Amino acid sequence: MEVATPATASAAPLPLIAADLVTATVTATCDCLDANEAWRQLFGMDGLWARLPAKDARFAANYITEAARGQMVSQQVFLVEPLPGADLPTPVLLNFHPVRLPGTSVGRYPVLISGEILREPVSWAQEQTRRRRMEVVGQMTMGVAHDFNNLLTTVLGHAELLRNELGDLPSSALDSLRSLTRAAKDGAALVKKIQAYLRHEKRERFETVDLASLVGEVVTLTRPYWYNEPRRQGIAIELDADLAPVPPIQGYSTELREVLVNLVLNAVQAMPAGGSISLTTIRDPHRNAAVVEVGDSGVGMPPRVLRRIFEPLYTTKGSNGTGMGLAVAQGIMQEHGGRIEVESTPGNGSVFRLVLPFAPEAPIPDRPAPKVRMATQPPMPTTSLRLLIVDDEPMVRTITSRLLSLRGHAIEAVHGGIAALEALASGAYDCVVTDLSMPEMSGRELAAHVRERHPALPVVLLTGDTDPDADSDHIAAVVRKPFEASNLDDVVRRVVEAHAASL
Repeated sequence: MEVATPATASAAPLPLIAADLVTATVTATCDCLDANEAWRQLFGMDGLWARLPAKDARFAANYITEAARGQMVSQQVFLVEPLPGADLPTPVLLNFHPVRLPGTSVGRYPVLISGEILREPVSWAQEQTRRRRMEVVGQMTMGVAHDFNNLLTTVLGHAELLRNELGDLPSSALDSLRSLTRAAKDGAALVKKIQAYLRHEKRERFETVDLASLVGEVVTLTRPYWYNEPRRQGIAIELDADLAPVPPIQGYSTELREVLVNLVLNAVQAMPAGGSISLTTIRDPHRNAAVVEVGDSGVGMPPRVLRRIFEPLYTTKGSNGTGMGLAVAQGIMQEHGGRIEVESTPGNGSVFRLVLPFAPEAPIPDRPAPKVRMATQPPMPTTSLRLLIVDDEPMVRTITSRLLSLRGHAIEAVHGGIAALEALASGAYDCVVTDLSMPEMSGRELAAHVRERHPALPVVLLTGDTDPDADSDHIAAVVRKPFEASNLDDVVRRVVEAHAASL
């Protein structure tokens, strides 16, 4: 948000409100229970958000929904329509607090909205320009996310083809394929997180995470950075992993992996002449927490740097750093109810500690979880189906066709909805598998045409978007990109069986 300075602000005064502090208590369904005089003067009494632009009103309603579920939403700036006698909107900073009343279920908590009027005016033109630019950036990002999911579909698909077609592979090659698959899946999870953020979607629940296994994956993922590339340059870096079993924790494995990878890469960069990295998992009963230590024998940090390393945009790497890695890592740890601790001395390296609370009633595993070896030849179902694949992206169309062909199906692939309808007019198929976003005809539009012309033919929708709800009238199932062949094959077979049983 750009705040106008006294030199650039409009000379028109802000409307006189009885007090700068505004408060209101509302229900989960946005009905106002109580409001102070300042709130009434600012927002009026014609409706809770009647004086907000429509998009801001929707955001405010979403924040109330989140707070009613027990999640506090803070520091949200809204621009209230100009009041009588004012030329500019009134900026107000609002916080949404859940009121957890005994006997009230989650999702129905009353919400206390409190905030203050920002007395330094916000330029309406500047704010509208900023919002339009952010909308454009958001739209562009969603488009890039869609394209990136298509690329990840191709990467995952070819990794699976390599496993299936090359037969028995050396363990080093299987490790590389495992890392490739894991990195692609992590990329897909991060894209999904960006999409959810842009659409203000609610986060998924925490999952149970085995930290020892997670750290082991990080060692494999980062091997090119601490082993291959340094040795190519004549630099020796050793990594020692002491992964003692610790009780599981609750969290997002993708984000915790991101934090650990960032710490390992930072350790490598701190040792330009080589050295050693240590990764250790520790059970800390005194704090009822699992600890992961990432240590290095690098250059270390002086106190003046150490005080600032978690500040956003602060970097000691010049143009090679963004200054966001540790700031993001700290935010992720706080979201998990944990913390990052750091010790460092110039010339003697650094130690970062990730402290994460145990999951409730978490048992201690007897040994680290074993690594799962990738199967080179998964069992193939015997029933062959005739499938019509529809996708405007040649790489995705090709890899989808090859993967399903390996699962024993007869495949015909076309580049769009019109070609699909022409193929359906001249051939018999058991199922249509179509992309959602296509230029001449969307997957949903194609599904509607299929429903009208071939009502007994099921349609499976492939999408990289975050809105995977199936229309029960037209679409039998939705599969998110990127996908694994076994998952898509299982969905297609179940859909065909269900439709056959309903006839």
